[in-house]
Amino acid sequence: MADKFLAYTKRNDFLVCVDSDGCAMDTMDIKHFRCFGPCMVTEWGLEEWQEEILNRWNEINLYTMTRGINRFRGLAKALAEIQEKYCGIEDLERLVRWVDETPELSNDALEREISKGESVCLKKALSWSRAVNQSVERLPEEEKRPFEGVGEALKKAWRDSDIAVVSSANPGAVLEEWDIHGLLEYTDVVLAQDSGSKAFCIGELLKRGYQPEHVLMCGDAPGDLEAAKKNGVYFYPILVRREAESWKEFREVGLKHFLEGSYGGQYQEEKEKQFLANLGEK
Repeated sequence: MADKFLAYTKRNDFLVCVDSDGCAMDTMDIKHFRCFGPCMVTEWGLEEWQEEILNRWNEINLYTMTRGINRFRGLAKALAEIQEKYCGIEDLERLVRWVDETPELSNDALEREISKGESVCLKKALSWSRAVNQSVERLPEEEKRPFEGVGEALKKAWRDSDIAVVSSANPGAVLEEWDIHGLLEYTDVVLAQDSGSKAFCIGELLKRGYQPEHVLMCGDAPGDLEAAKKNGVYFYPILVRREAESWKEFREVGLKHFLEGSYGGQYQEEKEKQFLANLGEK
């Protein structure tokens, strides 16, 4: 994990951090519709209530203030609701405790936890997560594309700022998707699930010599806003169902504000209000 930060060299005074799934890449919906939810139904044998459970999974992970939640946090939340409404989930409390206490939410960290002692729910969670990754890999490449305008925006931003992918997704998938569509050309470092939380990653990047007011996090989920706030850096929202429009504004307006030092104050407040309203938060 630390190697990526140690090897990273700052090129510019400005840094733009960009989330991947649902922000730069139009991959979030398809992964949840076809991979995350269905794999959970299969792993825990929930076919009897499949339609209701999948609808609720999508609400949790895509269309409300928990959008973009880490996969294991989303799983623990969904299973807790399933246990309350539909059927018992064996050893669920062990998964909930691990999710609440672990400093790293990844397959590797879960494997280490399982090695400490037997747990049916932890083993099933790891099996589910691996099945999700395999299912994502099988998705047709033509269905895993960037949102309209992403390439042009990153190309323009990269001229005057460093670009870091800061994502909680599977690192292999992120690298593959960004490479196929030529986005790595405008990227200085890729930090994914194995690098730590988004807040941690931004904090480590700040140690490379950036001033907080020269750092911007582009994201589509409340966790992206929270990571930006924790580090005292700016936030630019990619609005759900308005992604192309958001990237166009970033390229034409937001980036200019950022590089010219006028991003804070009114423009930042306006962007944050739009973001919260878009996810149903008053």
